[in-house]
Amino acid sequence: MHELSLTQNIVELAIEYARRENARVILSLTIEIGALSGVMAEAVSFAFDVCSQDTMAQGAQLEIRHIPGLGRCMACHEQTEMETLSYVCPACGSLALETLQGQEMKFIEMEVD
Repeated sequence: MHELSLTQNIVELAIEYARRENARVILSLTIEIGALSGVMAEAVSFAFDVCSQDTMAQGAQLEIRHIPGLGRCMACHEQTEMETLSYVCPACGSLALETLQGQEMKFIEMEVD
């Protein structure tokens, strides 16, 4: 379950940034998880409660924004939503798709006090 280590890194990064700003507590965190990233948002949400215990992030609200997969066919240049990395272009049937979005996992913002 790599989501646990990813979530631990998110919490550590948030604490590092919060300390730089002399914050006492982290109130909320916002992250983006792409549909093609291989990261399960539900597992991150569960792991966040565990990883934030006894830290300045304990009790913080975690907002997860879901980013859909998007690709462009290298044959016909059509853009299409992608559900997996191995996806067939619905316009021409090509397997050569360039991924435009959906593989990312980003720390977007946080609210501190």
